[in-house]
Amino acid sequence: MIGPPGAGKSLLASCLPGILPDLTPGEALEVSMVASVAGQLEGGRLIRTRPFRDPHHSASMPALVGGGLRVRPGEISLAHLGVLFLDELPEFQRPVLDSLRQPLETGEVSVARANAHVTFPARVQLIAAMNPCRCGHLGDPALACSRAPRCAADYQAKVSGPLLDRIDLHVEVQAVSASDLSLPPPAEGSADVAARVAAARQRQTERYGDGGPRTNSEIDGDILEAHATPDEPGRALLAQAAEAMRLSARGYTRVLRVARTIADLAGAEGVGRIHVAEALSYRRQAPRN
Repeated sequence: MIGPPGAGKSLLASCLPGILPDLTPGEALEVSMVASVAGQLEGGRLIRTRPFRDPHHSASMPALVGGGLRVRPGEISLAHLGVLFLDELPEFQRPVLDSLRQPLETGEVSVARANAHVTFPARVQLIAAMNPCRCGHLGDPALACSRAPRCAADYQAKVSGPLLDRIDLHVEVQAVSASDLSLPPPAEGSADVAARVAAARQRQTERYGDGGPRTNSEIDGDILEAHATPDEPGRALLAQAAEAMRLSARGYTRVLRVARTIADLAGAEGVGRIHVAEALSYRRQAPRN
């Protein structure tokens, strides 16, 4: 999420666990095992809620991905099957952020030390938030600094392209005015959204069966081709967009996964052009030379 200060990015991120399905018994055991290894399991009771971790941007690499003299899981593993929220993304040290690239791709993190080699699970929903530039008011001529728009390019360049390529949804969050706060509440509340998400997850469970991928984010190869290939208009749009947006092979695959999820949320059996178009609208375009 990219937007000015006070737009509600942190609030939106903190609300996300509330629309995610409850942990299954097997997932609760996985989450509890990680917490137990980290010494954070209270009273020996299983954890029943999805974790939400929001480390400060001063966090070190061992704190984020795991390590230490006595190897322990980091924040990305403590957020396993839940949400890892990184606020003020460009303020994290670049090597620390880049250390997340492999865990985000594989769903696990391997920590190698002279006295130990440990692998922890790290299947997380990564949510990141940042201001568009250092001053935070790029889109407001009255408040933007004198270096705009150059300051925005310099600030956003602190996050590497390979990491951004692993983020599927790039959302512009608009500033909230005082008049917006007086508007009536939305017609669809969190409970309604949670019901749609649970129904979509149930479709995925039935589609892939026991022992298969848990969600669309894990599908690849033949499974991806069998269940996420769009119809003919969707394939034509994706082929055209892949060239125009200069999508990497990873980006192409991730667009298909997002389109499959959008179709599931809509209750559609197949992936159509409209689902591909929405998935592409969330994709960050590669900068042109």
